[in-house]
Amino acid sequence: MNIIVAESSKIKDKAKEQFLNYEELSDAELVEMSCNGDEYAFAEIVRRYSPRVFLFVGKFFRQHSVIEEIAQDIFLRIYVQLRTFANRGSFEGWLTRITVNTCINQLRSTKRETELTFSALTDEEADWLERKLNNFATNHSSDEDRIVASNLVNRVLEAMSADDRAVLTLIDAEGYSVREVAEMMGWKESKVKTQAFRARRRMRQAIEKLMKKEGKQK
Repeated sequence: MNIIVAESSKIKDKAKEQFLNYEELSDAELVEMSCNGDEYAFAEIVRRYSPRVFLFVGKFFRQHSVIEEIAQDIFLRIYVQLRTFANRGSFEGWLTRITVNTCINQLRSTKRETELTFSALTDEEADWLERKLNNFATNHSSDEDRIVASNLVNRVLEAMSADDRAVLTLIDAEGYSVREVAEMMGWKESKVKTQAFRARRRMRQAIEKLMKKEGKQK
């Protein structure tokens, strides 16, 4: 049984022992109680935020076992660093920063920047590129075509550097502002803007390169 399932089950057991309903407590109350040694308060934090953490980690990693391992590492970091938070600011924002930094560090340590080649594309992705070259009208595309296009963009994104991938995911996919991303990554806002601009340009160049290769093979 992994830590997240185990911690969540503790809440139900504790509820049977006393009248305190942890689900009704605020983040601030749960943090304070966790710092005072109440493991069930931390179990509620895990239950409350594990869906968000899993969803976010899943934007960077595909294998469920890897996602689960990183999510557990994130909650371990949160538990260890909880006293440093001390209810200063938004707990959700603080948790998100730890999640982002953990994912980025994992990407940097395990993945080198690679190039997505045309031969690595699926038949559906190659077909979409061919139709794009033939002035395929996006507004007349089917849901299936839009899914293929989205998958192709994600494939290109996975081949980019950790910083490029993180910035584009946070700004374009998650909708965070430049200021928020700067706070999460410990960068200046000017660096976030520059990184995002260059990352979008590199992504566009990568897709254009694939399209040129497709055109040569026609």
